[in-house]
Amino acid sequence: IQELLRVMRTIDDRIVHELNTTIPTASFVGKVDPGQTCKELYQSLMDAHTKRERIIKNCISQSSAVVKTLKEEREKAQDNVALLKQLRKEQTKLKLMQSELNVEEVVNDRSWKVLN
Repeated sequence: IQELLRVMRTIDDRIVHELNTTIPTASFVGKVDPGQTCKELYQSLMDAHTKRERIIKNCISQSSAVVKTLKEEREKAQDNVALLKQLRKEQTKLKLMQSELNVEEVVNDRSWKVLN
């Protein structure tokens, strides 16, 4: 999931470059509609942010469900060391996904600041 999000953040990582290549220089101003081009960049950024947030929240939801199930199983079999390890692994994954949601917020804020 982290690799997928890294790839999906390319537009945010290159926002200054995207702006520089989107807004035409004086010699190209008549050939390109800067308003439309900026609108398209804005929409592309919005779509990327929405998609990434949805993916992260979906992962959090799935991981939360697994943690809940494992906790219930753990209550029934407290001696099961393998189950405990699996529960801890899934809890770590859940915390990572929740942390990723915070990272996403920072990335989004940074990108919008560049655009403003």
